[in-house]
Amino acid sequence: MPPLADALHPWHDFYTLFGTASATLIGLLFVAASVGTGVFSADRRAAQRVFLTASVVDFSLVLAASLVILAPIPGWFAFGGMVLACGLCGLGYSCVVWRDTLREGLIHKIDLEDRTWYIALPIGGYACLTASGMAFAVQLPQACTALAVSMGLLLVTGIRNAWDITLWSMSRRQSPPPSPPGTQPPAP
Repeated sequence: MPPLADALHPWHDFYTLFGTASATLIGLLFVAASVGTGVFSADRRAAQRVFLTASVVDFSLVLAASLVILAPIPGWFAFGGMVLACGLCGLGYSCVVWRDTLREGLIHKIDLEDRTWYIALPIGGYACLTASGMAFAVQLPQACTALAVSMGLLLVTGIRNAWDITLWSMSRRQSPPPSPPGTQPPAP
């Protein structure tokens, strides 16, 4: 196998774009969350974790993995361990989401499309990210491709889910109550 820097060099711009996109989308998701203020409350913790926080985690782990990839880490094993850690963090969070979804009965309230996009696809992306970390640690040539596939899956899933949750939040946002006749409406 070539040195790690040589193996990752052709991917440099690819991961720079991924990191930039995920960081930007994290910021935009915070804006979307502010639009949905009042939709998620303490009694909807599982829904908040499955729908809103999961997208932030997806984007954050794409950003973290991009930073690891772009960092000057000389050894395959150390690099693989860091990518593996990103994947395991995502899988751990997915386990918490799954637990809360089952515990609070949310799994029966969401349709197959949402279960696929919010639960199954991120788990697949994190499993692939974890596998790519292991492949890097043992210097398998397929590691770069597996890493790109996993991060692409997580980014696309996060984008779709962020858009879905934004539309859903906007459709459920309550408008302020009407002002009594003859009074000024409250300032926004």
